[in-house]
Amino acid sequence: MPYLFLALAIASEVVATVSLKLSEGFTRLVPSVVVVVGYLVAFGLLSQALARGLGVSVAYGVWAAAGVALVAAAGALFLGESLTWVQVGGIGLVIAGVLALELGAAHSTAA
Repeated sequence: MPYLFLALAIASEVVATVSLKLSEGFTRLVPSVVVVVGYLVAFGLLSQALARGLGVSVAYGVWAAAGVALVAAAGALFLGESLTWVQVGGIGLVIAGVLALELGAAHSTAA
């Protein structure tokens, strides 16, 4: 159940971040409202994931890696931003880094 809250928090954060670009420096009302509401919802859902037992390092690591990957993909697909193979490799390294942190943490608690 905490992973459902985390997934919804990530989705909300991605929508808010994409809307931040669309708000054009908070000069457009609707995207600006989506930014504020989206981030409030995202942090509320993240707090619920943590309250339901998800560790903060796991939650934040997954949040960061998924957020980076999804925002980069949304930028390339919907906002006309470039996404080079070097950037894709960087995203892969971010994800690998989070996995390494999580596996290391799991190993240290099991020992």
